[in-house]
Amino acid sequence: MPINIQMPALSPTMEEGTLTKWLIKEGDTVESGDIMAEIETDKATMEFEAVDEGIIGKIIIPEGTTGVKVNEIIAILLEDGEDASSIEIQEDIKLKNNTNDEVNVTNTEIKEIKADVIKSNSSADRVFATPLARRIAKSKDLDLNSISGSGPYGRIVKADVEVSISLPSKDTVTTTMAKSASSETVKSLYKERVFIEIELDGMRKVIANRLTEAKQTIPHFYLRKSVNLDKLLKIRTEMNEGLADKGTKISVNDFIIKASSLALQDVPKANVVWAEDRILQMKASDVAVAVSVEGGLFTPVIFDSENKSLSSLSSEIKDLASRARDRKLLPSEYQGGSFAISNLGMMGVENFDAVINPPHGSILAVGAGVKKPIVLDDGSVSVATIMSLTLSVDHRAIDGALGAEFLSKITQYLENPLTMLV
Repeated sequence: MPINIQMPALSPTMEEGTLTKWLIKEGDTVESGDIMAEIETDKATMEFEAVDEGIIGKIIIPEGTTGVKVNEIIAILLEDGEDASSIEIQEDIKLKNNTNDEVNVTNTEIKEIKADVIKSNSSADRVFATPLARRIAKSKDLDLNSISGSGPYGRIVKADVEVSISLPSKDTVTTTMAKSASSETVKSLYKERVFIEIELDGMRKVIANRLTEAKQTIPHFYLRKSVNLDKLLKIRTEMNEGLADKGTKISVNDFIIKASSLALQDVPKANVVWAEDRILQMKASDVAVAVSVEGGLFTPVIFDSENKSLSSLSSEIKDLASRARDRKLLPSEYQGGSFAISNLGMMGVENFDAVINPPHGSILAVGAGVKKPIVLDDGSVSVATIMSLTLSVDHRAIDGALGAEFLSKITQYLENPLTMLV
């Protein structure tokens, strides 16, 4: 019996991907473990291996296709002795009728869907919808092209039309157009202006969805402190002079990672993630560090960072950042953690508010170290290098006093760097 090869979920957050390249063709024999395709996920381009052995009977989704949903059939594998005439696309052939009873789709409709799938979307302009969905849409004067289908292979069903009907009309959303208008509506506002249209790739879509979710569902509050870096900068200079022969160079960010990891141990109730109906308090300090890459952002995680030396932290984050920029990180290297650090100080930004990366309990935004006048204990005025820290906190998991204690611990370690080395 033919085997349906489905779009795999190659990362925990993957919902769709781009089938970048087929490495096999129809008629090729494959064995378990053979590399069949390259697939671009929301984070990286990864190889897709065959699980079963057989002959490639049909390639359903052509290479270069974007937005391929996880579990969508992308090819058909034949066993020995089978030919292409035995190909059948397995699908759920039940839809809901107007009374919510399950009814079978007619054989004619099944054949129609199968034929359309095997044509590999060659009829891209055609809208696939059930007869009931078409009737409802027509009665409500709805354009089926504007409705996303949730049925087999994207077919529009009654529920999809009902959801569209429940949405507010364009006339009622003029004040919120920026967040709800379609791309065509937005483009029409700028039809007399010159612009470049940039399609969102998988990474940008995931970032957009996750940040929208974060700001809409996480009750952020913000705590701010200024840190005197003079002692840290002096010790850092001395350490780097001593490590010059080993080719190791400690950065201010390495100190921030270390200070945060120790602070998470000192204030364990701040070392938490939000799990909807409960809070998970972590034992280890698994610190994520934001790394900017072309088209997006990675947050590789340094696990058990409280047990690592500054030089080890420095080497590890350099390796993770390098592989992040090359899109070579494994999902296990950027999933997890309870806390994150985003440092824009190296770009000259003095202070900013970072968005929490769910399910983390908090994120630290680090600004640039700037020379500023300070008043000493004896009342005299001096100049010091001052760095701004802003802690964004999920109020569901961490209260104000607890967040303040956590940020104060980070500040204490940074202003007394020798305590991190004991």
